[in-house]
Amino acid sequence: MGPSGPLSGVVAGAERLPIPPTLDGERLDRVLCLIWDLPRSEATELIASGAVRLAGRPVVTRAKRVVAGQELEVVLREANVLDALAGEPGGDDLPLVHVDDDVVVVDKPAGLVVHPGAGRSTGTLVQALLGRFPDLAGTGSPERPGIVHRLDKGTSGLLVVARSPAAYESLVAQLSARTVDRRYLALAVGTIETDAGVIDAPVGRRSTDRTRMAVVAGGRPARTHYRVLTRYTEPTEATLVECKLETGRTHQVRVHLAAIGHPVVGDARYGGARQAVPVARPFLHAAQLAFDHPTTGERCHFESPLPADLEAVLVPLR
Repeated sequence: MGPSGPLSGVVAGAERLPIPPTLDGERLDRVLCLIWDLPRSEATELIASGAVRLAGRPVVTRAKRVVAGQELEVVLREANVLDALAGEPGGDDLPLVHVDDDVVVVDKPAGLVVHPGAGRSTGTLVQALLGRFPDLAGTGSPERPGIVHRLDKGTSGLLVVARSPAAYESLVAQLSARTVDRRYLALAVGTIETDAGVIDAPVGRRSTDRTRMAVVAGGRPARTHYRVLTRYTEPTEATLVECKLETGRTHQVRVHLAAIGHPVVGDARYGGARQAVPVARPFLHAAQLAFDHPTTGERCHFESPLPADLEAVLVPLR
């Protein structure tokens, strides 16, 4: 789900757009979460603060049902992000897996932030893409044009970006319907005994540290399917797993694996740092991506091999 066209304007730090037909009848807080990729708690705070208007009137009830065609207006907290967003050189160096008039598939290197936000206003994937594909500027949210899903800064791998409003709406709808196939390779600490399983546990922000996620009561529903590929015993126990996302919450794979006692190797934030397996980032790579092409309807499949830095981690374990 997503907007049926570009946002109608940005005025005095506000974003405005008509409610698209695909969101007719949805709760207001869910609409904010889907369009701006917000945690439910932040959507609730925006509504309660009077920062959200429907058809020109403030709405403070998060369960309010929206109607297709109503104008939705949200006052931005950080208008400076919009001011800073502009195309930058570097797009020619991006590892692009696929490009057409509707979508771009990027093999994102680790260390690259996807879009501007708190603490980062330049040098992002979005700005590099805008430098090469200026038409992205009219697609989706002006804060992160074309972006329908994200990868963490330290995560490498496949990411699809929409180049047109129609493609954006199609891809967001596919994500909402859970028909986009996203599979990650992760090296987990310790030995995962079961060959396959599902981690079904809600994910939300920690009350004591809002920058970290955790399995929490009242969090957003989250499901991760995992399959063991290889178990290692020397010089330390570790398990290479394929994780398939059914949902796409912030840090989902990292949080879910940590919750079952097997954090991602190299993930210091969630307890995965191990001296026996030195790695400069979490061992997490978006290796496979599949979706229905927004225009042709053809199923598109893409794969990305493990990058050299992660491949090198496995050598002493074999």
